Amino acid sequence: MRAAPVLFLALMLSACTQFPQLDGTVSEEVRRAPYPDLVPLGTLDMRATTGRLTPETGARIEARIARLRARAARLRGTVIDAPARRRMKAGVDS
Repeated sequence: MRAAPVLFLALMLSACTQFPQLDGTVSEEVRRAPYPDLVPLGTLDMRATTGRLTPETGARIEARIARLRARAARLRGTVIDAPARRRMKAGVDS
């Protein structure tokens, strides 16, 4: 419950930030450029539905998943092998 006032204060202080000056960031060439053509929504929808997925895409993704899982399994292994662990333990105990 004590965190609520601190959170509120942090939120209020973040609202006091300076807004960046954006007036000089647009070049004259861009300012004089014509407005983009408006196109029917159906055309945009048609372009979005034509994907690049092929029948072998699923196989490639499955192969990548298998490689990533194998890599994760290797990374889960012990970092220090048993002989090195024994040497380290012997050095610490003596």
